[in-house]
Amino acid sequence: MSEQLTFTYTIDGNDFTRAGEASSSVKNKLKMLGVGSDAIRKVAIAMYEGEINMVIHADGGEITVSVSDNDITMVLADKGPGIPDISKAMQEGYSTAREEVRSLGFGAGMGLPNMKRFTDEMRIDTELGKGTTITMKVHL
Repeated sequence: MSEQLTFTYTIDGNDFTRAGEASSSVKNKLKMLGVGSDAIRKVAIAMYEGEINMVIHADGGEITVSVSDNDITMVLADKGPGIPDISKAMQEGYSTAREEVRSLGFGAGMGLPNMKRFTDEMRIDTELGKGTTITMKVHL
């Protein structure tokens, strides 16, 4: 693949019935492109965790996925409340999810740690009251 391919997804906030559709779509597209299974697994997990975080915490947002010969880049941008303490949010088990979200089986505090664990690069840009943009890369 000599040219970069880009896919964009709009994520609806608080819609748990559709949460995960974007990551599933990307997984299928990467399979069709012949991307290796290890990279597909990493992208699918990291993107799913980010997608769920957008549904739980940010009232949705937009995900842009770019595939090149060298890597897969995922940019998750929302206009949510922002992350007040990134170092706390990166701790496994730390969660600010509402009780109703936890009762659905979400909000265990593994989203950001898993996103970092399953990507080769991750950057968080956040501003309180304005939103968060997370950029992740998986090298091919």
